Amino acid sequence: MRNGHRLGRRFGWLWGAYGASALGTWLAFGAFPLIAVQVLHAGPVEVAALSSVGAAVGAAVAVPLGPWMEFRRKRPVLIGMDLVRFAALLTIPAAFALGVLSFVQLLLVSVVVAAADITFRAASGAYLKTLLPAGDLLVANARFESTSWTTTIIGPPLGGAAIGLLGPVATVVADAVSYLLSALGIRATGGQEPRPERREAARIRARDLLDGWRYILADATLRPLFFNTAVFNGLVMAADALLAVLMLGRLGFEPWQYGLAFAAPSIGGLLGSRLARPLVTRFGQHRVLVVSGALRALWLVGLAFVGPGAGGLLLVMGVELGLIFCCGVFNPVCATYRLERTATDRVARTLSAWSVTTKASTALLTAAWGVLGGLLGPRTAIGLAGVLLLATPLLLPRRTAAPLAAPPAEPLAETEPAPNGA
Repeated sequence: MRNGHRLGRRFGWLWGAYGASALGTWLAFGAFPLIAVQVLHAGPVEVAALSSVGAAVGAAVAVPLGPWMEFRRKRPVLIGMDLVRFAALLTIPAAFALGVLSFVQLLLVSVVVAAADITFRAASGAYLKTLLPAGDLLVANARFESTSWTTTIIGPPLGGAAIGLLGPVATVVADAVSYLLSALGIRATGGQEPRPERREAARIRARDLLDGWRYILADATLRPLFFNTAVFNGLVMAADALLAVLMLGRLGFEPWQYGLAFAAPSIGGLLGSRLARPLVTRFGQHRVLVVSGALRALWLVGLAFVGPGAGGLLLVMGVELGLIFCCGVFNPVCATYRLERTATDRVARTLSAWSVTTKASTALLTAAWGVLGGLLGPRTAIGLAGVLLLATPLLLPRRTAAPLAAPPAEPLAETEPAPNGA
């Protein structure tokens, strides 16, 4: 981020597209479960299936898309995945208006959206690596991270107000439109993206589906980081689901209090993402990665001690603030580290494998902790997740990685000057 931290007009459009879709996602936060409960009168098993089965099946569907997109230009893939999500989500308000909305349709849409989301994330990482020089990747990832936490702060309250006035389907419409705006923003980036070199065999072979995992597991620094993020994300999400049961059920918190407990601490994520680059400049990438990755594992166990009333609410907010701040520092550093450690012709497959594993592990651990919560109680299960999380720093890379043998691809040239930057 040199010369006034300008990353160019094309990144500005990409950043704007990311912000639009992120805001739409958080506006519609919790919309599917609400529709299932309020409109379709679904039970707990069906609601759980929307988050676990939908994500798991979506991850399985996305497996062949990683090698498929590797040898295609990434910008059309990004636009296509946005349009797929736009069209899939629009079927819900259309079916609702016609009186034919069903739980099966909700589940199918959740699968399509999950698969498109994984594909989009993998293609966007590959596209970003061709768009910017290596020295600007941390700056870009920090901006994405800060945007994510900003929309986390403002999206759910606005979405909740919209649901109260117009019903849960209204936020699904907003989410769909956000993907259309994202597609238009990505199209506006323009420029010439080089076509990746094709393999000798044009058709995808069965062994190609595992290329991303093989690449990760063969790298001595990506491998531990891969397992660390999969286990960390899965345990945190599993504990969050049980915390909702504990707070909204046994402890008697109001829904607005529960929402506030997670929205307000997101300020920590915004602050952490802004500090990521200065910290890396001062202490080095590897040290910041390991220290922030270790610190983020210390907080979750505190949620096992939450009690009723204002004291319990403040405890949740304090724990979440610390956890989210550490994640705000760790996430952009990790994303940049991962891009730098991945050869340009393997980025899409590697990021796809990474996202598929994270989605699948989250679904599996959420389901497993749901069973543990039923057997041991939500408080004990949350505490167990927090204790296990304390061991995840052992999976962080222990030494600075050696540079890749092949240099990264040259960034694409700007098609026109960007006097004001992005």
